[in-house]
Amino acid sequence: MKILIYGINFAPELTGIGKYSGEMGTWFAQNNHQVEVITAPAYYPEWNIHEFYKRRGWFSEIIQQVKVNRAPLYVPKKVTSLTRILHEFSFVITSFPYWIKNIFQKKHDIVICVAPAFHLAFLALLYAKIKKVPLIYHIQDLQIDTAKDLRMITNPQLLSILFKAEKFILNQCTKVSTISDGMLKKILAKGVDSQKCILFPNWVDEEYIKPLSKAESLRSEFGLLKTDKVIMYSGALGEKQGLELIVETAQSLRRHKNLYFLIIGSGGAKQKLEELVERYNLENVKFFPLQPYNKLSATLATADLHLVLQKKSASDLVMPSKLTSILAAGGCPIVTALPNTSLYDVVNKYKFGILVEPEYKEALSSAIEKALIIDLDTYRQNARLYAEKYLSRRNVLQSFEKTILSVAADQHRLSKKRKSADSLSHIN
Repeated sequence: MKILIYGINFAPELTGIGKYSGEMGTWFAQNNHQVEVITAPAYYPEWNIHEFYKRRGWFSEIIQQVKVNRAPLYVPKKVTSLTRILHEFSFVITSFPYWIKNIFQKKHDIVICVAPAFHLAFLALLYAKIKKVPLIYHIQDLQIDTAKDLRMITNPQLLSILFKAEKFILNQCTKVSTISDGMLKKILAKGVDSQKCILFPNWVDEEYIKPLSKAESLRSEFGLLKTDKVIMYSGALGEKQGLELIVETAQSLRRHKNLYFLIIGSGGAKQKLEELVERYNLENVKFFPLQPYNKLSATLATADLHLVLQKKSASDLVMPSKLTSILAAGGCPIVTALPNTSLYDVVNKYKFGILVEPEYKEALSSAIEKALIIDLDTYRQNARLYAEKYLSRRNVLQSFEKTILSVAADQHRLSKKRKSADSLSHIN
């Protein structure tokens, strides 16, 4: 097939949506599909355009057999609701020339639009309608629901417009896919036909990311002793997770000698966290940049416990992508999740982590103290087993590949039937 992928984030971003979109594109290319991408220059999670892409404008490159078309965009120095809206709309505008070009070229067999940003789908829909090809709308994050529940957008008229725009997209696209059962339920509650919905979870390369010993970890590189107790948060530092809780918990546990909190990553909330650490004068919190992918197993092996945090209001609106790597590495996560959410249910069912109420410092502190004095081997074994059985990159992507092959075949049969009907009508 000829596959066109459209989204703001793509490889070589190391975390978040860009990581998964990049791996998806590479998978298709390696399995004999012709893949083209329309995306922005890499900037996430630092919210700073990577050096290689600065001042490049519109240009194309090949990444692991995938043709990647880059369109410049505005990247704010400070991420707010307003600057994020400007950021996303700037990409819609700058990416438009690539769509015009594609309209006048031989059509793709299928288009995959990755959200957020949710409104990218309007350009993808326009192309799909003109060229009569199917559109898969893949939702990594229910962006409008999140903005509403986190009070990033509070204007009721604006929210009404956004939800109506989203409903139009959901009704017009061929299929809607998303990454968790909880998010799937929320999409169905918006009135989308269940026959239209696909569960397409995030995955992990369990053959590459695997459990390592402390001796093989980055403890010495991070200035830590083998005897130190290490609590790690690794990933994007954004607003949805409520990461101030890490610093508040570190302050409450500062009496414990040789207990360290590692915050690895970058993002819009990093400066706020650093200022909070300085205000409390904490020496048990260390910041490090996001580590390269070839060091991921060693990075994760550094920790005794991993933090997977979400605010209450973000329950089932996002599924933490960092969890897949933690499980593949045989880590024990402490997960903040509310009962009856998909994240809570899966952790509780498969017993691969410790559940804690979100945004509750005392509960998190208590959970850490208890976890550091018990045997965590069962959690770690369950984590690895779950990753192998349910998150295998090969299995997840093979299943999705079969789905979109079927969707493209159905569209092809429908087009032939219409052409045949048009021919008969013309003869008559």
